[in-house]
Amino acid sequence: QVQLVESGGGLVQAGGSLRLSCAASGRTFSRYAMGWFRQAPGKERDFVARISQGGGVTSYGGSVKGRFTISRDNAKNTVYLEMNSLKPEDTAVYYCAADDSSLAGRTLIYEYDYWGQGTQVTVSS
Repeated sequence: QVQLVESGGGLVQAGGSLRLSCAASGRTFSRYAMGWFRQAPGKERDFVARISQGGGVTSYGGSVKGRFTISRDNAKNTVYLEMNSLKPEDTAVYYCAADDSSLAGRTLIYEYDYWGQGTQVTVSS
């Protein structure tokens, strides 16, 4: 069992930056690949980024590639999402999720086993 708690969301102007954090409970954080997803009002939840258990492999959704960076600190049981050059279309609730599979390229919601409650990111124009 893993419990996830996101933080770091807020209101930022277009072009600005935010760093989201996701703190995990339990002693087995390092066995999980971690992902970030986001959901805008009236839209489906979309894949944003994924990082492997050891942190050496990352992948990104097309709309954030080059602007967002996912990282993790297994000693702190925390995964991060650094978001730069934010755009109004990045406005959404951001969720972190844990996946106990080591397969790369998993971007679908059902492939993740545990979810946080989400944190709101609002980008003003």
